[in-house]
Amino acid sequence: MFTGRQWDSRAIKLTSTAMAIVLACSLAGCANGRLTTSSVDTSTPLAQMSESELESAAKALGRAYTQNTKDRAVAMRYASVLQMNGRSDQSLAVMRKLVIDYPHDRTVLAAYGKALAADGQFEAALDAVRRAQTPEYPDWRLLSAEGAILDQLGKPQEARERYRRALELHPNEPSVLSNLGMSYLLEGDLKTAEIQMRKAVAAPGADSRVRQNLALVVGLQGRFEEAEKIAREELTPEQASANIAYLRQMLSQQNAWNALASEDDRATN
Repeated sequence: MFTGRQWDSRAIKLTSTAMAIVLACSLAGCANGRLTTSSVDTSTPLAQMSESELESAAKALGRAYTQNTKDRAVAMRYASVLQMNGRSDQSLAVMRKLVIDYPHDRTVLAAYGKALAADGQFEAALDAVRRAQTPEYPDWRLLSAEGAILDQLGKPQEARERYRRALELHPNEPSVLSNLGMSYLLEGDLKTAEIQMRKAVAAPGADSRVRQNLALVVGLQGRFEEAEKIAREELTPEQASANIAYLRQMLSQQNAWNALASEDDRATN
């Protein structure tokens, strides 16, 4: 399993891959707001949709988006679904068009920044999120998003300072606590990550994504049965089992990498 605070780039990449599987939404954002068209189902959170459901949602949202590209709620949810389906380029194109239509809308700018981050354009994402922020009336959501981007840029201390500021503005917010936990996870400090994740899960308003983050952190420590139990509270038994099976596979690969690294060390000594 992953142990210790010093991870190499392969371990970081592996963990990022595992997070992408277990967490349906990350920096791409989840636009779960009510839409202006009755043809699109909004009753099921995107994070809980299966692949087939996401594909169906993408088609329905695509039709609604084509009818009115300036419908902010439709465009943002469509961009989120596209991102979750692995179509990041198309998702980003939708958000770029929306930013042109709503150049001063803080919610749109923030979502655009998240879409850029999901596409790996972290510096541009940081700029977009910071442009959406107003220093005299700071938004805790933007501070949290900025922190998540800084974590991806390998600046954990700056990221955590943003999370602390966000929590000062909105105490005990589960999404911020979860992001803080992820910050420690990316650094390899799984025990501290679990502490923060459990705080997030216990906070009022904690949603499925927060609980799945806790399941991930627990699973990364090799406590698979406990992780699957947490995952089953939100996912179907099949989805939870599939996630844990994938995590086991990824951790098995990491063990193999560690063994190869040890052999390399012995060969050079």
